[in-house]
Amino acid sequence: METGRIEIKTVLVSLAAVVVIEVVAGFTASGGADNLLLILGVARLLEITLIMLTVLILEGGVSSIGLSFSGVPFGLKRGLVWSAGFGIIVLIASAALFAFGINSLALIHTRLPAGRNEIVLFFLVGSIVSPVAEEVFFRGVMYGFFRRWGVFAAVVLSTLAFVLSHPSGSGFLLPRITGGILFAVAYEKERSLMVPITIHILGNMALFSLSLGTMGG
Repeated sequence: METGRIEIKTVLVSLAAVVVIEVVAGFTASGGADNLLLILGVARLLEITLIMLTVLILEGGVSSIGLSFSGVPFGLKRGLVWSAGFGIIVLIASAALFAFGINSLALIHTRLPAGRNEIVLFFLVGSIVSPVAEEVFFRGVMYGFFRRWGVFAAVVLSTLAFVLSHPSGSGFLLPRITGGILFAVAYEKERSLMVPITIHILGNMALFSLSLGTMGG
């Protein structure tokens, strides 16, 4: 990652692409489309494609956002290490909360669809496609732009943008704040976007799996 390299034109074009796609997706969903998850998945794939093309054209290559084919194995391995470390911390914190009579699952519970096929699609979109799209935009583009003002500003501003982009009434605020900070710090430390992508994917899978396990209870 070449910190501070992302230019304002890349941010504006990427943001415009995301806004247009989200508006079109929202309009399509409001028209009574049968599969909202499929619409969301297609929208996220389009966002990934357009942002990557924007970075490729305007920044001269995706290495400017910490991506490269040769760096994928390193990013995956480091992402697994970060995920394991963070998982241990979460387990310790959950045990401490439980000792004080606080159910930590209530803080991270996600409402899942009822049907089996819908759950599978939810996991594909929510655990893989959306995390990739969010990391490319919020860490790759936004963090890369804010980084010119220092690490602290980049972490705070990119995390703020990440949190505000999600519905405020979802009851999922604490995990998003924690995740936003973790993803940004991991990106800064490892210089590879594959690291926060891996952490984000595994984190979402863990959250959704825990929620799935409590559906029958």
